Amino acid sequence: MNVRTPDPNPGWLSEDDLYEARRRLPMVYVEAIPVRCDSLGYVNEVGLLLQASEQGEMVRTFVSGRVMYRETIRAALLRHLEKDLGPLALPQLPPSPVPFTIAEYFPSPSETGLTDDRQHAVALAYLIPVTGECNPRQDALELSWLTPSEALSPSIQAEFSGGRADLLRQALAHAGWGR
Repeated sequence: MNVRTPDPNPGWLSEDDLYEARRRLPMVYVEAIPVRCDSLGYVNEVGLLLQASEQGEMVRTFVSGRVMYRETIRAALLRHLEKDLGPLALPQLPPSPVPFTIAEYFPSPSETGLTDDRQHAVALAYLIPVTGECNPRQDALELSWLTPSEALSPSIQAEFSGGRADLLRQALAHAGWGR
């Protein structure tokens, strides 16, 4: 069962070429964890997407996608945020788009703890404040706004796959949570 939404603008590779490239090269991705902040800039809600995995399981995930050939990181972030959260999400990209971490995914278990069965991927990971109305689109079935404490609860952490729960903990620690 393929639950992946076809990309209407696949960029510079056909599906067959993308498959071959994934077998030979690390792919560059951006990952964005949407957050809502209070007036002082502290994170008070985290937006987590709910999707069906290829195995038919419900999993939590983040806004994520490839950086296309000749696309800036900023443009890739905006494209994926709009694709996954809708055009009225109003993401607030920082003046200097520096990720909170660089995540390395491998097709089999590794020392990073992050896995992606399809490929070796390098993802620049961001916390992105959003101020508008978010309506999940594409592969997402639901967007849940949780407090950081709720997002870090064992029950929510168990809903992530591929090591993404660790990435969420890292993101919230970067924002001052979980010290």
